[in-house]
Amino acid sequence: MARRTTSSSTGTSPSPRNRTPQPLPRRRRTFGDFVKALGAFVALLVLLVGVPGALAVSVGWPLPHGAPQMEWLQREISVSTFINVLTVIVWFAWAQFTACVLVEVKAALSGVGMPNRVPGAGASQLLARQLVAALLLVSAAAASFTPGLSQLGQSLEGNQHGSVAAAQQTPGLFGQQQEQAASHAAAAVAEQAADAADAAAHADGAGATEHGDTKYYRIQPPEGRHHDSLWEVAQRHLGDGRRYKEIYQLNKDRTQPDGSKLSEASLIRPGWILEMPGDAHGGELVEMPDATPEVSQQVQQQIHDYAKTGDQQRGGSANRQNEQGDRDTAHIHVPQQRPAGEHAAGGEERREPAPAEAAQASQGSEGSGFTFGLPEALVGAPLLAAGLLGALGRRRRQALWQSALGAVGGRRGMEPPVPTGSAADAQDALLVGADPEGVRLLDLSLRGLATALAAESRPLPTVYAAWLGGNGDLHLQLAQPAGKPPTPWQLGQDQTFWMLARADAERYEEVDTAAPYPGLVSLGTMDDSRLLLNLEAVPGIVSLSGSAADRAGVFASVAAELATNGWSDRMTITLVGFGEDLTPLAPNRLRHLDDVEALVETMEAETRQRRGALGAAGHDSVLTGRTGPAQHTRWAPHLVLLATEPSAEDAVTLAELAADAGRLGIGYLVGTESGDLPGAAWEMEITSEGKLLAPLLGLELDAQLLPVAQQRAVVELFVEADPERDPDGPTTTPPFLVDISEQGRPAVYARLVGSYEIIGLETPDGERSPLLHEALALLLLHREGVHPRVLSAALWPRGVTDDVRDALVERLRDWLGADPDGTARLGTDEAGRLTLAKTVVSDLDVLRSLYHEATQGKGVNSRVVRGRLLTDALVLVRGPLLADRPQGRYGWLTHEIIDAQLPLLVADIGLALSAFHLEKDRAEKAIEALNASMNSAPRDERLWNELLRATHATGDTDRLKGLAADLVTRSGARGLPPRTEALLDELLPAWRTDGAAVG
Repeated sequence: MARRTTSSSTGTSPSPRNRTPQPLPRRRRTFGDFVKALGAFVALLVLLVGVPGALAVSVGWPLPHGAPQMEWLQREISVSTFINVLTVIVWFAWAQFTACVLVEVKAALSGVGMPNRVPGAGASQLLARQLVAALLLVSAAAASFTPGLSQLGQSLEGNQHGSVAAAQQTPGLFGQQQEQAASHAAAAVAEQAADAADAAAHADGAGATEHGDTKYYRIQPPEGRHHDSLWEVAQRHLGDGRRYKEIYQLNKDRTQPDGSKLSEASLIRPGWILEMPGDAHGGELVEMPDATPEVSQQVQQQIHDYAKTGDQQRGGSANRQNEQGDRDTAHIHVPQQRPAGEHAAGGEERREPAPAEAAQASQGSEGSGFTFGLPEALVGAPLLAAGLLGALGRRRRQALWQSALGAVGGRRGMEPPVPTGSAADAQDALLVGADPEGVRLLDLSLRGLATALAAESRPLPTVYAAWLGGNGDLHLQLAQPAGKPPTPWQLGQDQTFWMLARADAERYEEVDTAAPYPGLVSLGTMDDSRLLLNLEAVPGIVSLSGSAADRAGVFASVAAELATNGWSDRMTITLVGFGEDLTPLAPNRLRHLDDVEALVETMEAETRQRRGALGAAGHDSVLTGRTGPAQHTRWAPHLVLLATEPSAEDAVTLAELAADAGRLGIGYLVGTESGDLPGAAWEMEITSEGKLLAPLLGLELDAQLLPVAQQRAVVELFVEADPERDPDGPTTTPPFLVDISEQGRPAVYARLVGSYEIIGLETPDGERSPLLHEALALLLLHREGVHPRVLSAALWPRGVTDDVRDALVERLRDWLGADPDGTARLGTDEAGRLTLAKTVVSDLDVLRSLYHEATQGKGVNSRVVRGRLLTDALVLVRGPLLADRPQGRYGWLTHEIIDAQLPLLVADIGLALSAFHLEKDRAEKAIEALNASMNSAPRDERLWNELLRATHATGDTDRLKGLAADLVTRSGARGLPPRTEALLDELLPAWRTDGAAVG
């Protein structure tokens, strides 16, 4: 793609540049602009007033004065008739043009961006747009024009509140809001004075220009979503936004009235005073504050004090400030954390409080990208890992269900392929790193907040970021103060932080409300806190610079988490320039476009549609559409991830589209090599060391990445689980077959289907017995082996030290003992995974082996053997898996698909045994087998249908009617499945009218 250069480039140094984000270029008005404006006014006056006036005077009423009659069609067309028809056409054209003018004026004055189209008015609307734009070149309303029209002209020099590029316009987006921001605009204008005496004394040291006068400017409070910026100040008062560096150098590190300073990593704040170069001009600058009665004594004193802090007064203080670094003046503040033990769960052996810290502690493994044999990028991303793991489980269950539906009357496998190699490592890393409880609490907390605000008839505040602390607390960072949060939320370290303690979050219950902030996505960690940026709320484009490879890791991580996260209802994620291979992660969310041209076309249409939909619904933003009376309107976000740098023309177009994106629920993350992207709101850089930097926001994060190798491994897991990939579905061969003969009696036998029992071992004494039982159950369900870190993450989801984990493994090894040949029953394979000997089996292993042998082994050629094996298998089913497991343990089962596999396996056994009995017309035996299977698989439609057929075979119509009524009751409000309804129509035609369908 073509590279573009800008006049604002600041060099080629790869280090992060600390500069004010650039708005779209503006130019000063000339005499020609005033001539154009006058011409436009005259043209509009003629077209809007002169045309209808001339028509009324010269032609009059052109339409008939009576009702239409048939003889009119027989009259000759006279000159008068022709003129009247032409007059009607001109009236319609005038009305259409007038509507275009009104639409364009409304859009220009409201600043909502590109106006809606008037139907059939292409050329008329274009003419109206040009005339209105020319007219507003010299009006104050031009300040709120759309970015695309703003280049036609600007507001007056003395306009007091210019619109700015959206990133740095929000000084409160990550920093503390200052009380000065609440001052009135009129007072702020008067307070922009300068003391002539102090200015003259300071001019030499401050680098005054040839004009010899030093002026001072006081930062304006925000007006709507527009905030002052160094670029805007330079544009208005120096005629060139690129001269913002001169203002920066004059004011760097000087103490402001609120005690803070302008530094390398700061944004300007309302109420600050800026010394200006001597050639600064404009109505907002006053050189004699003492002679200006509107300026209060307090402000005069502030300006006098500020003037005394120039370079000649500061001396060596600058060096001391440099030694302190940016931390003292950074605008972003990591939320203040409470002690981690304040809400810690008791009774558990603990290590680091979150899985992410394991990755941080292991980053010393140079160059490998792995730690303890597992990919650290996934281990250290708990929210991303939880989302991927949950999506993978859903995909595997979908494969099982689709395979079951497609195998009615036939045999079907139920074992997904066991991952190997890098895919197995990726799966283990997901199991270790995932924090599903953290995701659940985040989702409950956000929805609970939305519900509480709706109950108080309060709108959702704009949230730019969320911080998850190491102690589990959630901090929301608001764009601006929004009052006192609803209980149990509390104010954080200042008015722009709302905080919820983990203990309070755990008391939330499920609520039926839309996800309020679905655009939150993890970027990395900072001081033991994880940052989630709300891409949907950014007032413009977020740019990401750095090498292509480093940017790819960030883009892949963002895309994967957005596609699979657990705190969003639905969304669209458009990938451009990368990610076509990522679509298997979430085909319903991820969309890949080939180039920027297709993206622009798509987003122009969607932006128009969303503006129209918001206006029609009466909302000012998507946030008001997600709560309150209109919460049914689920404004789903659309997040655009553009990995390649757009051309200069495309960048301007995207900036125009993104100018209003924050309120429309559209977010843009755009990659750039140069770091200079027109209209960029927030600027970030990813370094080769894995640091994510945003100097103007004060961010320096340990970035969350998804490198190419781990990306491919994760995608492989999803591709292997895709139900459409293999028409035969999952494999029919279990991962572990046991010897079901008398000679194959195991040394240790565990019953997992039903109540958990172990035969062949003494029950361990003490409190460690439940932990040992749980560890053995995990190993029995994973005959391919379990990584030690997966074992520890399953047993201690909130963390455990390695020595405690190793001690448990040794106790488990001692408990299981050894086989007669001296081989330990708990071993370790070549990859370091813990494995069980073949002499340690479970009833689930036996159940799978019996069914496999009956349908694919000896039972295929022997009817007697098949019947015996199926009967023995069904006897083993005593209830659900681990029916009596203690509350609070075995949470790792949520990651497994055994809860979907077991009912399907039991249903398959019941169906096979039923078919075995029906071959000999033993309907009662078939019904008995099907009823036994339905105890474990009550909602399996295949069992319902076979039970109807077996009951029909008995010839008992009343019994069939009763069964039909029972199945209708079981189906609930959803009603009977279509296949079951069709079967009932065939077997019992009168079932609908005989009352069998009641309920």
